[in-house]
Amino acid sequence: MITDARPPVRVWGEAWRLLAAAGLGVLLWLVTASQLPVGAAGPRVDWLITGDPLIALACLIVLPWRRRFPVVITTAVNLATMASVLAAGAALLALCSLATRRRPAETAFVAVLSVVTAVLTAGLYPQREAPGPLWLIISLPTLLVGIVVAVGAAIGARREEVRSLRHQVESAEREQAARAAEARIMERHRIAREMHDVLAHRVSLVAMQAGVLGHRPDLPADQVAELARGIADGSHQALEELRDVLGVLRASPEELEPPQPSLADLPALVADARALGLDVTLTATIPAEPPDAIARTVYRVVQEGLTNAGKHAPGASVAVTVEGEAGDGVRATIRDSGAARAVAGPPASGFGLLGLSERVGLAGGELDHHTEPGGGFVLTARLPWPVREGSE
Repeated sequence: MITDARPPVRVWGEAWRLLAAAGLGVLLWLVTASQLPVGAAGPRVDWLITGDPLIALACLIVLPWRRRFPVVITTAVNLATMASVLAAGAALLALCSLATRRRPAETAFVAVLSVVTAVLTAGLYPQREAPGPLWLIISLPTLLVGIVVAVGAAIGARREEVRSLRHQVESAEREQAARAAEARIMERHRIAREMHDVLAHRVSLVAMQAGVLGHRPDLPADQVAELARGIADGSHQALEELRDVLGVLRASPEELEPPQPSLADLPALVADARALGLDVTLTATIPAEPPDAIARTVYRVVQEGLTNAGKHAPGASVAVTVEGEAGDGVRATIRDSGAARAVAGPPASGFGLLGLSERVGLAGGELDHHTEPGGGFVLTARLPWPVREGSE
């Protein structure tokens, strides 16, 4: 749909347009006056000197309202040229401004009206020489009006193009802002998953030890002291890990992130779980080191499995199996035998497996978790391990 895309005109911009229209009108007025017969007098000559300039001045005064009432002002000014040669400049400016709207019907109407009024104005004042043939009288105004309409249409097209480019730039800026906001949201989600993976495991084990202290008041003093030390150590490590994760938020983009866990850290993860009372066995048959993203995801899967076992299956035996090779993928399975005793665990967030499923999905793998008919819980992750070129 064609719309009026004309920008607002400043005072100086309007002033030079009116001066140009007045200058063109004065030029035509002087040409007309120079064609008067020698010694000519009478009402028409008097009108050329007095009435003609007054009508032209009135046309120039109403021209600033041509943007609010384009067709009315342009039509009125063109009709005024039938009684004023000097008003022709104002009429051409109004026609050019109307043509910038790029509305063919109204532009064609006013253009034809301009040609008609120009032809009728040719006999308004006496001339020393007889007017030329009719085709010449018609062709000259037609040519001039055509040029003015073409210039106005070109200006309108240029304004439309500029407005379209401006809208594209604004749209691109909005899209860029939306992408930046989406990137910030994704980064927050990533950090939230990291905080859950890092802290949930440690805090659940600490809570399990605290639960043992609360339900076993008959424990010897040395075991109570050992559990207390485990709680203190676990809490300290949880704070250190939280500080590391939050440090990523404060780091500048140029700084490197802290080292991420891999399969080589699995024995230490299992050893920490054993030290805090879980019965964990680890079986890892990986002939080579998989890509960093896959290794890090496997570590998080095992960490989440041990965390859930500590929360929901206290006293159960946990079997961790990690196997695979390049081309066949990696399979990580965490299987517990079910809770051996009723111990109140820490409150569950409900987002651990959900975030883990998203993490595995981003790595191109699949996550499965279900309870066993005879009790217990199984968490399995299957991740791709592509064969690198030149590795065979």
